[in-house]
Amino acid sequence: MLASLATMASGAVSLLFSKSTIVAEPGKISQASFYDIDIELNNGENFSLSNLKGKKIMIVNVASKCGFTSQYSKLQELYKKMDGELEIIAIPCNDFGRQEPGSPEQIKTFCDLNYNITFPIAAKQSTRADSQLYDWLSKPSKNGWNDKLPSWNFCKYLIDEKGELTHFFKSSVSPSGKEILSALK
Repeated sequence: MLASLATMASGAVSLLFSKSTIVAEPGKISQASFYDIDIELNNGENFSLSNLKGKKIMIVNVASKCGFTSQYSKLQELYKKMDGELEIIAIPCNDFGRQEPGSPEQIKTFCDLNYNITFPIAAKQSTRADSQLYDWLSKPSKNGWNDKLPSWNFCKYLIDEKGELTHFFKSSVSPSGKEILSALK
């Protein structure tokens, strides 16, 4: 209980007092390939991120019982608008306030019924446990510059067509907001 309260308090402080968007400095390049990472999808299938070469990719840690859950609709709108140019991958996470307690089937059903999600949903994973994906996203020795793990649900990472991490967006940044739309140009 105390750990959960501490997690919620640190998330609230982070949302209030840290930058909402962090951008890579020009010339910063990854030291390890994003495309060498495989993830497990919600249906149990293995998926290689190398399948997404040449596309912009947004990785979003998601939860179905969060104040930001309504961002699913904006993510789906963005996915449809950027058809073929942007891949969005939702990574369910129960780290923050235990706001994603569901099974893979419950998560998929929730997304289908409430938001008609058509982008891939990965298997649930912790941002703080042994994760090849979050390891790459949050270690400058791998991605070239960023050291930020999600501070709450619905943080977003943007990877360009060459597999370089270009932006980190806090939960409060809307998928339809100017920060993201300008980064996608």
